[in-house]
Amino acid sequence: MGRTARSRPPATEPPLAVTGLRSTKISFRSRKIVKTPSAKTKPWATTALAPPAPAPPVLPALSTPGELAAALRHLQTADPLLAAVIASTEAPTFAATPSLPAFHSLARSILYQQLATSAADAIYARFLALLPSASAAVTPVAADAVTPAAVLALAAADLRTIGVSSRKASYLHDLAARFAAGELSDSAVAAMDEAALLAELTKVRGVGEWTVHMFMIFSLHRPDVLPCGDLGVRKGVQELYKLKALPNPEEMAALCDRWRPYRSVGAWYMWRLMESKGAAAKKKNKGNASS
Repeated sequence: MGRTARSRPPATEPPLAVTGLRSTKISFRSRKIVKTPSAKTKPWATTALAPPAPAPPVLPALSTPGELAAALRHLQTADPLLAAVIASTEAPTFAATPSLPAFHSLARSILYQQLATSAADAIYARFLALLPSASAAVTPVAADAVTPAAVLALAAADLRTIGVSSRKASYLHDLAARFAAGELSDSAVAAMDEAALLAELTKVRGVGEWTVHMFMIFSLHRPDVLPCGDLGVRKGVQELYKLKALPNPEEMAALCDRWRPYRSVGAWYMWRLMESKGAAAKKKNKGNASS
C-alpha cells in the first residue's frame, strides 16, 4: 500500500479574493498558548513492586510432644473411613530423640535404593566401617563420621569393594560435593519447607521425588507429606475408598486433601492397611491349604 498523504500547512498565506477592493493584509497578533494540565492527568508515579511472598512456615515435626496425638484426632474427624483404620491399627511412633544428620540420612537413603533390606543393611554396615572412627553400629561416633569430607575421600573403587555400584558411588560423591560447597547444609535443610526441599534435593544425582518424600517423613518427621508416587500408598488409597482403578497422583492429591496438614500420618496408615490386607490373605490361603 502507498503511504497515506499527510496535509501540510501552506508555505505562504493564500491571496485574498479580488472583489474590486484593494487587497488588505490582515495581521494577526501572536498569542502565547499556555497549556493547563487536564484534571485527569496524573503525575508520573513509581509503582512499588510487591515483596515476594514469604515461604510457608515449617510445621512442627511429628516427634514434637503432642503433635502425633493432634494428627490422629484431626484424621479421625476429617475422614471416617481412615478413622476405622486408625482404630484397628497400632499408632505410629516418631522418635523424639535426634535422628541422623541430614547428610548422613540422605547418603544412607542412596545406599538403600532398590535393594532388599537385608542386603542394604550389610552394605551400609560395610560403608560405615570404611569411614574413620565409625563402626558397623549406628552410634553418635558413627553418625559424626559420615561427613561430606569423609565420603569425598573414598574412591569409587573403595566403594565398589563393599558392593556399591559405580553409579551409586557417583551419587554419593555428588551429594557430598554439594554439602561441602555449601549448596546444602543440615541447618538449611531443616529450615526449608517441603516445596523448597523437593526442588533443592532433587538436583542431587540419584535423588528423586520418592527419596525426598521418604527423607521428609522418616528423617525430618514432616507432618504434611503425601508421597503420591509410592505404590503402597496408592494401593492403600484404592483399598480405603474402594476405587476400581489405582489412583494417579492428581487423584491422590484430591482424595487426600482432607488429611491436611497431616498427610504423612495418613500415608503411614495406607502402608499399614496394605500390610494387614496382605497378612489376612496369607492367613486365609494357609487355612485353605491345610483344610
